[in-house]
Amino acid sequence: MSRTVLVARLDNAGDVLLQGPLVRAVAHGADRVVFLAGPAGAEAAALLPGVDEVWTWACPWILGDPPPVDPADLAALTGRIRALAPAEAVVSTSFHQSPLPLALVLRTAGVPRISATSVDYPGSLLDVRHTLDEDLPEPERALALARAAGFELPPDDDGRLAVRRPLPPTGRLAGLDLEPGYVVLHPGASVPARAWPAQRCAEAVEALADAGHRVLVTGGPGERALTAAVAGTRGEDLGGATDLAGMAALLDGAAAVVVGNTGPAHLAAAVGTPVVSLFSPVVPAARWAPYGVPTVLLGDQDAPCRGTRARVCPVPGHPCLSTVTAADVVAAVEKVIAA
Repeated sequence: MSRTVLVARLDNAGDVLLQGPLVRAVAHGADRVVFLAGPAGAEAAALLPGVDEVWTWACPWILGDPPPVDPADLAALTGRIRALAPAEAVVSTSFHQSPLPLALVLRTAGVPRISATSVDYPGSLLDVRHTLDEDLPEPERALALARAAGFELPPDDDGRLAVRRPLPPTGRLAGLDLEPGYVVLHPGASVPARAWPAQRCAEAVEALADAGHRVLVTGGPGERALTAAVAGTRGEDLGGATDLAGMAALLDGAAAVVVGNTGPAHLAAAVGTPVVSLFSPVVPAARWAPYGVPTVLLGDQDAPCRGTRARVCPVPGHPCLSTVTAADVVAAVEKVIAA
């Protein structure tokens, strides 16, 4: 009988990409892995080696813009899980999220074994209640949960982030001939508190071009005005030009990526590209910095916003990142390329 394991991570694309080592460990010990993702993370889940099927569900206790609690929706999810009949489930959460509401749904659906990291007393909701050092990098934190649940990486797996290959060819993208070795600058972020000011991004494009780099400016479909303004006349605007797999291919061909603490930073790490990380300390870099690739961290990590998890900067002038200059970025790009 096939052994199916359900892995759940219900927030953003970057969070899902950080589950790569956990997923590969689970896949090494299971016959089939079904990944339960939120709407923002489903495309990333499909890129993870070891995932056989992706389910998408909008979770009312995880999403930043949550849907209302709908009894019919919960019943439908419970019924779908009951029909899947997984042998067990591994629920991954960030340190500030609780796995217990989903564990209740899973238990109601008849899942016989459930593992999660939880600081709260789980009663009969968890079979494996994992606790650990909160300062671990997120991929290691997730992998520690997999190990507590009884799953180990294959002997030849180095535990780094990864995506499925082959990636789609970039070739000619948006009318551009793309030869590897360019620098990607991604000015957007999932929340405003983590974004480098657009004017500074535009100045960095100019400075990088002056230093001899070809600069591609990337962003999602809703960021085309931002990418156009940042690219100016010296950069090449690719705002809205790729899906997530295409973005992975684009980052794979880059010599370095300049990006805030947001999904494309983790996607760059997953394809092995060095990162210049414009890191706002609203969350700790020890947990959320790009993992396993050469990285230069820019930004005041002791700024007053430190550890607030703020979505909008609570300090006038956004000093943690506004103090970073274009010259700082050029120097950091040269450093990670040399590394």
